[in-house]
Amino acid sequence: MARYWSEPPYQHGTPARIGVLLVNLGTPEAPTAAALRPYLKQFLSDPRVVEIPRLIWWPILNGIILNTRPAASAKKYASVWMDEGSPLKVHTERQTKLLAGHLASDGHTALDVAYAMRYGAPSIPDVLNAMRGRGCTRILVLPLYPQYSASTTATVTDEVSRCLGHWRNQPEMRFVRSFHDDPGYIGALAQSVRGHWMQHGQPERLVMSFHGVPRRALDLGDPYHCECHKTGRLLAEALDLAPERVMVTFQSRFGKAEWLKPYTQPTLEALAAQGVGRVDVMCPGFVSDCLETLEEIGLECKEAFLGAGGKVFHYIPCLNEHHDWISALSSIARSHLGHWLDIEPATPEALTASRERACALGASR
Repeated sequence: MARYWSEPPYQHGTPARIGVLLVNLGTPEAPTAAALRPYLKQFLSDPRVVEIPRLIWWPILNGIILNTRPAASAKKYASVWMDEGSPLKVHTERQTKLLAGHLASDGHTALDVAYAMRYGAPSIPDVLNAMRGRGCTRILVLPLYPQYSASTTATVTDEVSRCLGHWRNQPEMRFVRSFHDDPGYIGALAQSVRGHWMQHGQPERLVMSFHGVPRRALDLGDPYHCECHKTGRLLAEALDLAPERVMVTFQSRFGKAEWLKPYTQPTLEALAAQGVGRVDVMCPGFVSDCLETLEEIGLECKEAFLGAGGKVFHYIPCLNEHHDWISALSSIARSHLGHWLDIEPATPEALTASRERACALGASR
């Protein structure tokens, strides 16, 4: 039976608002083993993330991984932790504020722009409930994953649907599926690379490293691999790079199963062994710098490349708060909001009149 008891008291005459909800993966609250344990448990318990039967996976997760991995992961998080907190959360918060400001500058001052994390805090249910309390009757959910995958984008849809399953008065919903080939997103990536090259010159190879997924996902029809390669092709074209100067690779392999290839670190080591002196590495699948970009690429892969004989390694930061990215994000949001933006926000006078009519109607019954 659906639960409605958690809904806030309904007030007639509350002006309807339009919400934009950005969703990112998530982060622990602190770079400690104690904070990593519940975060990893939530993340790795998602059947979209680990597609292993629960009877097999549960003993491995609770008996081995959650007793060994939190401490090791905490050290890695500590190496990239910012004064304000987790890099992923800091950049997501900043992007949310900048997006709200950009939309407001275009005249959309009544939009309710917020962010949530799929795993950890602030959670999707908590933020959706807050948006409902602020009167949002139309909500656009925009996962900050440029390329669609069942293990990222789809699990956001799953969680939103679970939350709405407990609501009596559900809002009208729209979802952004992906934006891997959006011209603004590609343009923002290209500008970030050009900006880096203006300061440091160009490398012999540009490596675009995307987060990996098991090869099985591709075989079952997940479009992630194809969308990553399309992003890579469009970005190479925007930069006017010859095919031999750019590579698409995949990082963050977990477990013993085969994942999407080529793997990033072995590729960098092979390039160094072949005599490539300088590589630049970027992560187009992440719009915010995080553990996987700052630590895995910026520290581990750099050490591996230089240790294998490479001379110069540059990591090109994610889009983060880049002006062109915020402009592109605003454009993506506006294109999916569509005709919703034609709805005029309620003025204070209209709100007062609406409440008076509601009260009069109640008194006449």
